[in-house]
Amino acid sequence: MNGAHNGPRLLGAAALACAALCVSQAVRADAGPPYLTNDPGTPGNGNWEINIGSMQTLEHAVASYQLPQIDLNFGLGERIQLTYEIPYVLQTREGAPSASAWGNAYPGLKWRFYDEGEGGWQLSMFPQFETSGSAAAQRAGIAAAGSRLLLPLEVARTLGPFSLNFEAGYYAQGRPERIVGFVAGHSVSERLELDAELYNDHVLGSSPDVVTLDFGGRYKLRRGFILLFMAGRSVTGNSAGQLQFMGYLGVQVLLNDYGRTLGGESLLPSTR
Repeated sequence: MNGAHNGPRLLGAAALACAALCVSQAVRADAGPPYLTNDPGTPGNGNWEINIGSMQTLEHAVASYQLPQIDLNFGLGERIQLTYEIPYVLQTREGAPSASAWGNAYPGLKWRFYDEGEGGWQLSMFPQFETSGSAAAQRAGIAAAGSRLLLPLEVARTLGPFSLNFEAGYYAQGRPERIVGFVAGHSVSERLELDAELYNDHVLGSSPDVVTLDFGGRYKLRRGFILLFMAGRSVTGNSAGQLQFMGYLGVQVLLNDYGRTLGGESLLPSTR
């Protein structure tokens, strides 16, 4: 089943699933961790957004655990974000010994070049440079060789009680690959946000075409600390290369004033 032919139907299913989770209060919900899709939001000048989590993916005969997945974000001004992402990966395969190593890193810079304010249209560019993995990580199949540049565009807009986030990107170097992600969600209270995500990652000219559907959310534990959670799987069957399960569990730490104070008065950072 080809994800390109089923995209509109799956997007509709994701939106309906979100509607079932939500109540009438209209509060902004965003993409970004724990989801694969990114959004135009930035931490704000001198502020940190630190995401430390664990992500698990299960394929046919292969299991991968990112322990931890580290995502560091720092705000330069109100519309620019510096990012560094890297996972430590433990991988197991049927009939082979387990292996572990640091995966490919993703330094990047996000620029929100258009902003109509809370609830309005927001657009950003978020180029990220995928670094080459170590020789040991490449031999184990944990990291890819060579370096690649990811060029994505993020769009966000509030529509009634829902917050909608969309991202599309293309790797400009190396093997041709494109990503498309959509997150629809709603903050059901000042402490809890629930979302649904539809995501497609496809290496052009090859198979499989992986389309995943997941559900998750964020829960404010206390000032500056937010619990992140997500679970999902491929919607195109259990053939080789499809994800039988993926999940994320982690904590987001918000620090203001160059790390001097805890941030986050409400569930989401106020500088969007």
